[in-house]
Amino acid sequence: MKKVVLALSLVLFCTPRLHAQGQFFEGKTAKIIAGFGAGSVDDAWSRMLARFMGKHIAGTPNFLVQNMPGAGAMIAANYVYSVAKPDGLTLAGIRAGLYFDQLVRRKQVHFDWRKFTWLGSPSQPDQMIYIRANSPYKNIHDVRKAADPPKCGASGTASPGHYLTTLLEQTIGAKFISITGYKDGPEVDLAVEREEIHCRGISLETGFAREPLVGWLKSGYVRALMQTGRKRDPRLPDAPTIYELMDEFKTPESGRRLATIVLAVAQFGRPYVSSPGLPPERAKILQSAFAKATSDPEFVAEAKRRQLELNPIYGDELNTLAQEVIAQPADVIERMKQIMGN
Repeated sequence: MKKVVLALSLVLFCTPRLHAQGQFFEGKTAKIIAGFGAGSVDDAWSRMLARFMGKHIAGTPNFLVQNMPGAGAMIAANYVYSVAKPDGLTLAGIRAGLYFDQLVRRKQVHFDWRKFTWLGSPSQPDQMIYIRANSPYKNIHDVRKAADPPKCGASGTASPGHYLTTLLEQTIGAKFISITGYKDGPEVDLAVEREEIHCRGISLETGFAREPLVGWLKSGYVRALMQTGRKRDPRLPDAPTIYELMDEFKTPESGRRLATIVLAVAQFGRPYVSSPGLPPERAKILQSAFAKATSDPEFVAEAKRRQLELNPIYGDELNTLAQEVIAQPADVIERMKQIMGN
């Protein structure tokens, strides 16, 4: 109900001053900087938003998508925060896990997570780690006992292929070798197919909406080692949740608190932001357009056709969550540094 009321308030928001700000967009072209490669689920959401957001803004501006992959979407986040003009004409789709890098004070971070203009996320997917079925590791217990840990690939430290594997080491003692630096998710999948690495962390939405993963899971070429939901997803009945694993291996309370911070990425979902310092009325226009676009019947139908899990969260909620996740005590930050390899 809270989300419905918030969406309606954004849709109905209209004042003369807001109308005047809306005329700013007339005849303009806005960009959505996609911090991931073409062909990914994230990219699909960006291109859908580009098609629908303009029709819900006075002046019907054109929206284009520009892919800017690299470093787990940090390049895109830094660009929209520090380089793009704060005029509302540059948006970005970024990785939810980027706040980890700010918490541990990575020098590559040129943004403050709390100060983005938060527009929303179209989905809030749970995550999993998949592994090649022909690998020596048949389940998470094999990983815990392995003398040679499996290799998991990721584009950056904000990618689930990195933070999920290191979280498992911190909470249940399952060790992985995390290999970062891939351009994007499809490149990691290709490395799995070439048998350069064994595994990758992904969202369930990606696993059940994009090839080759759909075919891989269906054929048994890969299997799920674990999943992050509170309950097992019906599509992965044999993959334990991280909560089941923490119960089984008696993870102490400090480890469970750490897991809570890391797994908040599911609430952020696939976030879309704009630059800090936007005029408030212009920010409201973009937030309203995001809410209208993701509730547009044609958008809903398109998401269903593509098997994308539409479950939006809106700007004000993300802004509140952003303030909360950055406000962490020193002991949690020290544990995060271990997860991030600092």
